[in-house]
Amino acid sequence: MNWQNKIDQSDVLPTDWPDGCLVGRVWRPDIRGPSVVTVREAAVLDISQTFPTIRDLCEAQKPAASVAAICGEPVGSLDELLENSPPDQRNPRKAWLLAPIDLQAIKAAGVTFAVSLLERVIEEQARGNPQESSSIRNEIVSSIGETLERLKPGSQQAFALKELLIRKGLWSQYLEVGIGPDAELFTKAQPMSAVGHGHDAGFHPMSSWNNPEPEVVLVVSSTGETKGASLGNDVNLRDIEGRSALLLGKAKDNNASCAIGPFIRLFDASFSMDDVRQMEVHLTIEGEDDFQLHAVSSLGQISRDPSDLVAQMIGPHHQYPDGAVLFLGTMFAPVKDRDVPGMGFSHKIGDLVKIKSDKLGTLCNRMRHAQDCEPWTFGVAQLMRNLSKRRLI
Repeated sequence: MNWQNKIDQSDVLPTDWPDGCLVGRVWRPDIRGPSVVTVREAAVLDISQTFPTIRDLCEAQKPAASVAAICGEPVGSLDELLENSPPDQRNPRKAWLLAPIDLQAIKAAGVTFAVSLLERVIEEQARGNPQESSSIRNEIVSSIGETLERLKPGSQQAFALKELLIRKGLWSQYLEVGIGPDAELFTKAQPMSAVGHGHDAGFHPMSSWNNPEPEVVLVVSSTGETKGASLGNDVNLRDIEGRSALLLGKAKDNNASCAIGPFIRLFDASFSMDDVRQMEVHLTIEGEDDFQLHAVSSLGQISRDPSDLVAQMIGPHHQYPDGAVLFLGTMFAPVKDRDVPGMGFSHKIGDLVKIKSDKLGTLCNRMRHAQDCEPWTFGVAQLMRNLSKRRLI
């Protein structure tokens, strides 16, 4: 599949991108390492002399204002970087886009929407068997579906529903984190392991029931202050997690299974947490078998406020000295049948996944088995050596 026939610069950037502050990372072959960049008039500028890492930038009191004051070194046009980002089209002598984070911990919140909560309960009840999902979904939705959408997690009404469901034998560990006082927060991937826009994204070959999870990703400093946001794909293996919640690590953390990008949009006068709260996230999947799927998630339907999720992630109980990013969860329910009626959706090799928001642009990745994606070889130790050699630290 030819990427350039599927996505262009106007699709990648936010609709109001000249008003915002976009930052990210590129790989520069001339220095054999990554650089922090910003986008200005469709040119990509290296600002690593001031901020060697995205982590350093996000520790600034006002990152967007700091970026605006930097001239930067041109590394090429955005079009050139986009054309060179897909691995099978890459010229290794030219720069390409990377995931826009580096040293931050990569965290995720689960079951933060009623629809995705129902799907988690279904996975658990089906024990990872997609053939059982349709009948279980109908039973659960008829019992509690509409009730969940009106509940505030941790409320007296939520506790009353919990007691009712226990009596009916329908209580689930997913309902505990979905409507109880404590959110599900887990480590999605390791620092430096995320792939960026244009890269292949991976799912484990043992999985035959899996899906993308289109999400907004908050970028949080070491002090717990949210500094901006990006888009993410929390690739999920439904059959693996459905067998046992203790297999969450295997279901979530595989080579190239975490995609973030295309850029971080820093908070400033044009973009704030209120924009995140009102955001709509569009998902498009295009398969080489001509399968197409379109879905929309509205952050307005999230069950926990994004700031509350950040407070549960970081604080006196848990510190992140290099900051963290937090996937906010998805309301995408992969129920559209792809091949067999009643089996729902699952990825095939070559699927093109687009995650789009007006304020954040478009993150686009092609799906491959995890072992067939580029291996993760450049970690924290290599980054420190590279920055030291460049006299940036």
